[in-house]
Amino acid sequence: MDKKASFAYIPDAQAEAVSALDDRVRAYLNSATMGLSPVALSLATADWAMHLATAPGKQMTLAQRALQLSQQAAQASLQPSGEKDARFKDPAWTQWPYSAIKEQFKATDAWWREAAQVEGMTRHHRHVIDFFARQWMDALAPSNWAATNPEVLAKAKETGGESLRQGFQLFTQDAQAARKAKTDTSAQELEPLEYAVGKDVACTPGKVVFRNALIELIQYAPSTDKVHPEPVLIVPSCIMKYYILDLSPQNSMVKYLVGQGHTVFIISWRNPDASDRDLKMQDYLSTGVLEAMAAVKSRTGAPSIHTMGYCLGGTFLAIAAATLGRLARKQGERSAKEKTLIPADMPELASVILLAAQTDFSEPGELGVFIDEDQLVNLRQSMNDKGYLSGKQMGGSFQFMASKDLIWSRNTRRYLMGEDDASFDLMSWNADQTRLPARMHSEYLTSMFLNNTLASGQYRFAGATVALMDIKAPMMVVGTTRDHVSPWKSVYKIHLQTDTHVTFVLAAGGHNAGIVSEPGRPRRSYQIASVEDGQGWMDPDEWAAQTAVVQGSWWEAMNAWVKARSGNATKAKPIKAEHVVCDAPGEYVMVRYAD
Repeated sequence: MDKKASFAYIPDAQAEAVSALDDRVRAYLNSATMGLSPVALSLATADWAMHLATAPGKQMTLAQRALQLSQQAAQASLQPSGEKDARFKDPAWTQWPYSAIKEQFKATDAWWREAAQVEGMTRHHRHVIDFFARQWMDALAPSNWAATNPEVLAKAKETGGESLRQGFQLFTQDAQAARKAKTDTSAQELEPLEYAVGKDVACTPGKVVFRNALIELIQYAPSTDKVHPEPVLIVPSCIMKYYILDLSPQNSMVKYLVGQGHTVFIISWRNPDASDRDLKMQDYLSTGVLEAMAAVKSRTGAPSIHTMGYCLGGTFLAIAAATLGRLARKQGERSAKEKTLIPADMPELASVILLAAQTDFSEPGELGVFIDEDQLVNLRQSMNDKGYLSGKQMGGSFQFMASKDLIWSRNTRRYLMGEDDASFDLMSWNADQTRLPARMHSEYLTSMFLNNTLASGQYRFAGATVALMDIKAPMMVVGTTRDHVSPWKSVYKIHLQTDTHVTFVLAAGGHNAGIVSEPGRPRRSYQIASVEDGQGWMDPDEWAAQTAVVQGSWWEAMNAWVKARSGNATKAKPIKAEHVVCDAPGEYVMVRYAD
């Protein structure tokens, strides 16, 4: 080997060794910070600390507020009033000394919320500090500790300590299950779901009528004598199993729509493994959404279809609808990439319905805490090692965003009061986790969350930029009041991005429970108003203030809206035998992994 070749080889070897060392150090630090980037957290903390250190006026104000809040807490502990925080609803919290403990905690919590906001910090760092200050205070809440929770002490006394014994037993069971969990555990060895897929949930009668490497397309059997001529295609999020929209028969949106005379199709995404690491967003749009649209047309012969997308599925649907609008504007002329990625015989869109789906990610809510350049470097490394984002990682992030309810309140009930988790279909579905391919998820976070390319007109698909203004079909867009994943004011920005009819619905509830809101469910309400193209912009707060609240389920309003844009009902036909691949719910939804 000559000297020049040897000299060129050494730096390459060193670079690989250095990169491997850096990766090991990052992995160790990440494991100590629950997967969060310690660098990103440190930068945010330093930004806050330095700006606070150079703001003596802010320090004086905070000192004064600490005294005021402490005095208010002392007065409130002696004269308890209506309590809004569910953690302290029990009457025992009005008795001293627990009333004083509670009020002092609430005062400290209020103080930290003000202390986290310091002028001069970057917007992202302010969001990070505010988020983690709330997480820290939620963890320290007196309701989380046996010695300071009167409900726990009262139940322990009432049961002779049995509640504490049961709580310790549940804690031991959970700890043992966590130790036994391995990423290579087969689906057959996993604990069965409490609600069996295809038996208790996802049991609306139907057939898989199309399958490719990424999706199964389910067509549901009609349950009415007549059906509307335009079928409804539902595009659920690939972050979740599709049957969030086909839970138990009494709260299945699929069953409801079928019962209203609609021919319903839904996509069931394949749960990926390491071999799918290189699947791209382009694949999910082309092989997933667009091929499903073409299959619906070929299976029914319908020239136009209604479409509905939930969460990330709604983002995909918006991109697909804009792409078809662009083709229509070009009067069918296609580039080479368009011919490759878009099936030849596509249906027209009778409507586009987006459920808790963002198209503008400039205000992504709590998820924004986890999205910056350094966080993404760490996440990419983790995904590249496996080839996918695990369901546990994803589920942990969602739990973290609502830790007060999903972690701390649950732990109090389970481990301190000995109450086992309530069993219902939504919880069982939540345990049926899914993965995301490494490349697709990285592209999604970078293009949407980090760079907001869709809203800014910079996202490219099929060789051209995607403009949501190209959507010409009427739209119904649904947000939910307590959505941590897709904040409704972010969803509402669809009004700024499109120039077509938009009916906006604001439903009571969170990201899941606000969407799964069947007729007859108590304490449900929504607001609804329509905007025709050319009517201009209205601020979301102004919209909410002047739009009447309707009691009941928004599903009924959706059904009426879709029927108003459908043709006259015709005699229902059975699913053609030649189209049947297998019975619903299919095979893809049954794939489960330990992680």
